Amino acid sequence: MSDDAAAYQLFDTPEGVRGRYTRVPLSELGEGDALLRVTHSSVNYKDGLAATGRATIARSLPMIGGCCAVGVVLEPGQSGLEVGAPVSIVGATLSEQHNGGYCEYLRVPSSWLTPVPPVFSLFDAAAIGTAGVTAAMAVLKLEQAGVNPAAGPVAVTGASGGSGSIAVAILAERGYDVTAFTGRREAADYLVSLGAARVEARPDTSGKRPLEKGQWAGAVDTVGGSTLAWLTRTAAPGASIAAFGNAGGNTLNATVLPFILRGINLLGVTVTFPSDAVRTRTWNLLEESLRPEALHAIASEIAFDELDSALASIVEEGIRGRVVVRIAEREADAPAAPDPLLR
Repeated sequence: MSDDAAAYQLFDTPEGVRGRYTRVPLSELGEGDALLRVTHSSVNYKDGLAATGRATIARSLPMIGGCCAVGVVLEPGQSGLEVGAPVSIVGATLSEQHNGGYCEYLRVPSSWLTPVPPVFSLFDAAAIGTAGVTAAMAVLKLEQAGVNPAAGPVAVTGASGGSGSIAVAILAERGYDVTAFTGRREAADYLVSLGAARVEARPDTSGKRPLEKGQWAGAVDTVGGSTLAWLTRTAAPGASIAAFGNAGGNTLNATVLPFILRGINLLGVTVTFPSDAVRTRTWNLLEESLRPEALHAIASEIAFDELDSALASIVEEGIRGRVVVRIAEREADAPAAPDPLLR
């Protein structure tokens, strides 16, 4: 085991924050009682914003990028896991306050580790990543609010993106009548293959009426801004909207009328340090309702040296589905015993 690791690190430059490939001493990976060999990470919108300087994500610099990580345990710490156990880290401020998953090794508090269920490979777990966990939590929120397949159709906005694609697949598998909204006309067949009953172009959000025809018993919004405002106007009485996106803007120009006249519910979704109970329920739902074949249709893989261009693409033009970054050359690489002097 080398005393340093290949990484993709964020730096402050004269042009703003930018990402570049580096090697990082293992002694500088950060605090934590657990060490893992990272096999995969993924490309997320937030990662793209950070690497291109479009938004301030990292609280301090330099910082290793990557808001999620999947790999095998080298030092289990207080987790109770065995060496070599497959684990995922999502929603733990990676690349914000703690070094992230774009590195061959990662040291974290052991409480951040989630065992990967046997039904999923390490690639699958990375394809799920932040986007998939968020989508699953959104579905849980809807169902806890009383939305069920018999209640009526549900909408998914930004449906061809990573979290939207996984939301469509989960909802369809659970029996919901899903209308998928996307700005990518070429993605229609793809979304139907995931289970969407209908695929629509991006909604016309220019309407000025505070209430429009109520259509949705529930919705998963990955976009935010005027799209979320439109969903509040077009939600049916008693509907619930689970919202977590801001690619369409982080302001909400809406009225209270859908809430006080139709009794709709707006449910916020965050993956940042959920309770153990929520984390368990979320992964149970993923096991039950995200078929591996659907996940494989959603996800593609790139090599570590292709990461830079993928991060630019997700911000500039968007990407369909999920892009997994292969950090280790082979998923089956046996974990090396770490040198205790590198703690």
